[in-house]
Amino acid sequence: MKFGRDSSSTPSNRRALICGISGQDGAYLAELLLAKGYTVYGTSRDAMMSGFGHLARLGLRDRVHLRSLAITDFRSVMQAFLDIEPDEIYNLAGQSSVGLSFEQPAETLESMAFGTLNLLEALRMLKSSARLYNAGSGECFGECPERPADERSPFRPRSPYGVAKAASFWEVVNYREAYGLFACSGLLFNHESPLRPARFVTRKIIQAAGQIAAGRKEKLQLGNISIQRDWGWAPEYVDAMWRMLQQPVADDFVIATGASYSLQDFVAQAFAHFNLDWRDHVTTDKSLYRPSDIAVSRGNPAKAKDQLGWSAQTHMPEVVRRMIAAEPAAGAQPGA
Repeated sequence: MKFGRDSSSTPSNRRALICGISGQDGAYLAELLLAKGYTVYGTSRDAMMSGFGHLARLGLRDRVHLRSLAITDFRSVMQAFLDIEPDEIYNLAGQSSVGLSFEQPAETLESMAFGTLNLLEALRMLKSSARLYNAGSGECFGECPERPADERSPFRPRSPYGVAKAASFWEVVNYREAYGLFACSGLLFNHESPLRPARFVTRKIIQAAGQIAAGRKEKLQLGNISIQRDWGWAPEYVDAMWRMLQQPVADDFVIATGASYSLQDFVAQAFAHFNLDWRDHVTTDKSLYRPSDIAVSRGNPAKAKDQLGWSAQTHMPEVVRRMIAAEPAAGAQPGA
């Protein structure tokens, strides 16, 4: 059974399948695709139990067709493909926390590497012309102290998360070259939004700054604040995902702002919004350090600008401002 895009396909008659729609990127991608006229299907491990809170927050919960799909179960993937017959597939599923990957390395690798392999193998067996986007990561590159990483930079991951993302990246390359699938990966560097879970350090900082400004006495405890990251705005990054699947030939792209800031810079920006000196309210806790970490992470998005017409419009200071404005406990405080 064949399915997928043909030469007459337009966004208004395409079906998109988003694996991992309950996360930050999945929700923003659904919003983008619905605005373009797509019929959007979204999956999570257990659609009956998932609240899909991000979709509800964006007002999309009733506009998306939701179903259960276990990406690590090949039969589950095949059944979803046969039922939905998607034109575009976005693989955003899998364990999403770098920090958690040190505690759950096997689950991290399985959810990414095995899950991606199942999607690719199902497309190969069904002889489908559907296009697959795979969520790669700037974590694949590891350290970038001297020059920003581009598509030709070697992979030297420093976490189980980065290792798993690197494995899924090379699976995509192999199936593209060996079987002619339209499959590509976006090597996305850090991208934030108000939909980030509270366990992510950026959202933790935003929440704490607002709460301390409102009178909370406890200090914010953080790990290594000297690390540097390339922070962008998530709604812009999902647009890059879509653009990759509109290209005449499948290829991989680095998606980043091209500028790095230290975590200390991020903290200072957040507290300064409330006219607070971060040094009075933040302590360093070495127990929060990762077993191995990236000191400097930065991407070179030149290829994306040249071939996709995409470039980041929002850099770290504006990312912080937007996250604060959307935080219920922080947005209404003085200085907002």
